[in-house]
Amino acid sequence: MIKRKIKTGSDFSGVGAFDQALNRLKIKQDKKFACDMDKFARISYIANYGEPDYFPENVYDREIPKDPLDIYMTSPPCQAFSIAGKRGGENDKRGILFYNSHEFIRINGPRYFIFENVTGLLSHDNGRTFGKWVELLGGKSVNGTPVFFPHEESVPYHIYYFQMNAKEHGVPQNRPRVFVVGIRDDSDNDFRFPKPEQLVKKLRDCVEEKVDKKYFLSQKAIDGYLHHKKKHDSLGNGFGFSPKKLSDDYVNSITTNSGSRSTDNFLLIKSNTKKGYEKLTENDSLNLSVPESKTRRGRVGKEIAQTLDTSCNQGVMVDGSKIRKFTPRECFRFMDFPDGYKIVVSDRQAYKQAGNSIPVRCLVKIIERLNLK
Repeated sequence: MIKRKIKTGSDFSGVGAFDQALNRLKIKQDKKFACDMDKFARISYIANYGEPDYFPENVYDREIPKDPLDIYMTSPPCQAFSIAGKRGGENDKRGILFYNSHEFIRINGPRYFIFENVTGLLSHDNGRTFGKWVELLGGKSVNGTPVFFPHEESVPYHIYYFQMNAKEHGVPQNRPRVFVVGIRDDSDNDFRFPKPEQLVKKLRDCVEEKVDKKYFLSQKAIDGYLHHKKKHDSLGNGFGFSPKKLSDDYVNSITTNSGSRSTDNFLLIKSNTKKGYEKLTENDSLNLSVPESKTRRGRVGKEIAQTLDTSCNQGVMVDGSKIRKFTPRECFRFMDFPDGYKIVVSDRQAYKQAGNSIPVRCLVKIIERLNLK
């Protein structure tokens, strides 16, 4: 256990996944700053952690502390590199925010830094964008391989990068993300990312039992999504579903784990697969985005949520055939936030905040491997 307070600072702090991870590890912070320009994220942050002594809005206005931090956490906006977006990369003003974080590391010289972003970063511009970032961050070594001819603007750090998926680290959400850990040259730089672990917690463990009717699909939505199946079929697009009874053998084959309950109902979701459909049970998630697509597949997440976005176009089947959206609380559970986390904003903003955050357990597994004593 770390007895001293560690000096921390975070850019793009959002709703404080970094703070949650430190709290879970019982690590006390000497918080030098947090920074986020989204006014609703700031409201949520203050409600849950109190207002930091220094809480600037814009990273370009944020002062850089003179004393090196123990950990610097940064997670620049990912939309510029997300496969689901337009992928403007560094032509998108959000894509160049990396260089602000690089400047902070160069000037402050934190003992450790943690960087998180979408996996689309790895393939953007055929990997050249991420390659450039690796050059600038890893002036000493990259994944254990020494750098003999560092970039002239690189910072003298040993960096380790790896793709971590929340579902492989105890969180029932398929959310692959790239994490980069930087270690200053004068510190112990023998770092290993955590190995995947068996997922015990499942979607049903995160689903609320009593939910306001506003989260259920309206009759209009049901008509549009479901009862126009013949029309969609004739056009070759969209998805439909119809209730079916599972055979006794199939019901008996369902394993009930960690509170998950088996069901004798399922829905057939139209999908661009060999079978032409996917099976949805009450233990699964359903992606409701782009319902008119005729090429969409993977709408059903088996016992886990799919990657949460800022709109939360995902739902779950209840009572045999009813479909509803995830609630904000469920979305925060899928990001591994405790129920004690206060949701003090509208549903729309809460969905955005959960979708923009980082699974807490992933950060816990990284931070506990740093030599902070």
